[in-house]
Parts: sequence; structure tokens; C-alpha cells
Amino acid sequence: MMDECGHTRDIKDVTPSALGCEECLKNGSWWVHLRLCRTCGHVGCCDDSPNRHATKHFHATQHPVIEGYDPPEGWGWCYVDEVFIDLGERTTPQNGPIPRFV
Repeated sequence: MMDECGHTRDIKDVTPSALGCEECLKNGSWWVHLRLCRTCGHVGCCDDSPNRHATKHFHATQHPVIEGYDPPEGWGWCYVDEVFIDLGERTTPQNGPIPRFV
């Protein structure tokens, strides 16, 4: 899959910005799953969450690749090329326990 996406060369090792969706934690909202921006480390909620902060972050910044991050799942997604990316050993460890919302 990686050869289908030219953005894999831009994937960086990042430090997660928060222990949960950064915006949801600020506004008291909830999320389903987390996504991690592999350009800057922004942690946002997935598109199954009410606020879709990871996708909003992409539209605001054009940072192309996110990582499935709740827990680290070993895959990435390129918004531009609309393909999954196998991150292999390049998953980002969590900084601590992630709060759960149900």
C-alpha cells in the first residue's frame, strides 16, 4: 500500500498533543476513536465521533497522514490519496492512559 502514496516520505515521529482528542477535552465532548497527525502530533477524534476533529485538522492544515491511535493500531490513512498505510514498527506510543467515553 505504501507505494500508492507519495506522502509516506513525510511521516514524522511526533509527540502526541494530548491524552485524548485535544478539542474534545477542551469543550467537554466525547469521542469514539482517536487519530494522531503524523506531521505535527495533533490528537483528534475520528469521523465516527460527533465532532470529527482529526478530519477538521486535516482541512485546516493539509497535514496528509494520520495514525489510528486508540490504542496505537499500526495503520495510517492518507487523506489526500485516500489509502491506508502500514506503519509497521513506526507506531507512536501513547504518553499515558487515554480517558474512555461511552
